[in-house]
Amino acid sequence: MELNQVKQRFGILGNNPALNRALEVAVQVAPTDISVLVTGESGTGKEIIPQIIHHLSSRKHGEYIAVNCGAIPEGTIDSELFGHEKGSFTGANNERKGYFEVANNGTIFLDEVAELPMQTQVRLLRVLETGEFMRVGASKPQKTNVRVVAATNENMMQAVRKGKFREDLLYRLSTVPIHLPPLRERAEDVHLLFRKFANDFGEKYRMPAIRLTNDAAQMLTKNPWPGNIRQLKNVVEQISVIEHNREIDAQTLDFYLPKVSESLPFLGGPSDDLISERELMYKVLFDMKRDLTELKKLVLDLATHPGGSQLNAEQAEVLNRMMREVAVPNENRLLETRIPAPSNAVSPIHFDEEHYDDVEDFVEPEESLSLENQEKELIIKALEKHKGKRKYAALELGISERTLYRKIKEYGLD
Repeated sequence: MELNQVKQRFGILGNNPALNRALEVAVQVAPTDISVLVTGESGTGKEIIPQIIHHLSSRKHGEYIAVNCGAIPEGTIDSELFGHEKGSFTGANNERKGYFEVANNGTIFLDEVAELPMQTQVRLLRVLETGEFMRVGASKPQKTNVRVVAATNENMMQAVRKGKFREDLLYRLSTVPIHLPPLRERAEDVHLLFRKFANDFGEKYRMPAIRLTNDAAQMLTKNPWPGNIRQLKNVVEQISVIEHNREIDAQTLDFYLPKVSESLPFLGGPSDDLISERELMYKVLFDMKRDLTELKKLVLDLATHPGGSQLNAEQAEVLNRMMREVAVPNENRLLETRIPAPSNAVSPIHFDEEHYDDVEDFVEPEESLSLENQEKELIIKALEKHKGKRKYAALELGISERTLYRKIKEYGLD
């Protein structure tokens, strides 16, 4: 069947080369029983590919069942897909046929396949490899002859690396991969789709179809459309229902277009590798906690083992660097006590631990007094430098004004 006939039969609009390639592959693999994995961002119309494959295959007279794997609870998905025996679990009052049994000699479309639980992935792999499955609670396998087409908007190799999806199952599902391009890469098709949706909603709501001015059409094409075709269709429906003027200019259109800050993030593609600001913050905090735990262990070992409290110059500098990088200073302490790099081969550790959280105090009393004197001198110099202005002195010292007030009172500097 020619590509234009396929587009006309299944209501597909557009002449983007990547779209045409996806449709051509779907037509080529339809007569076979090869498993197909359809990838693409949410809203790109991935559900049309398995329909093309089914209706152009020898299975077109068999059942076609579309299953949204992300919408079925984990506890019941095995029963939905493979069926169950009577009494196999609470509430199983009768035996039930699963989709793989019902769709024998037909096609099953597994949408959002990346959401399948690991246990279900094992069962699915067995079906793909041997054509056998077992109902929940059954002891004997059954045969089925089903064509499986799966779809996902996730980066599947990333899901495999994270341990979320089985690598062997991925290879079985993606014998032939088909990728649908996002709408932002189909600029030549955007206005065409807009006119199609406008006519459809005009008929649906019994009103004239909306149309765009030239400047509005340019704005429409340049919009990134993170929600793809689904988002475009939603915008057209909103405008069709709300606007009385059926000619839409750029100012009116801009009101309905989601701003970048309000848009959902793109799904799939390179953006899957991006880490949100919150996730990045959590990662940094966890790394700091781990490094601080290791530092604490190192200091405890060095301080408690005979002969273990001696560091050479290089080791002392490494430990100092770790302290600077991972320790969080206590607001009550202003000074960072360095581990002295020795002039000779080794030197004992002198480590003021009060200004590091979660670590025991190894500071000698004499050294503490010395540090307090140094701290007092620093406060005095900062106050003198800023002519008694405590706000600027606190900024100079890297502490809050409240802490500075407390220190001034503690050292009697009023």
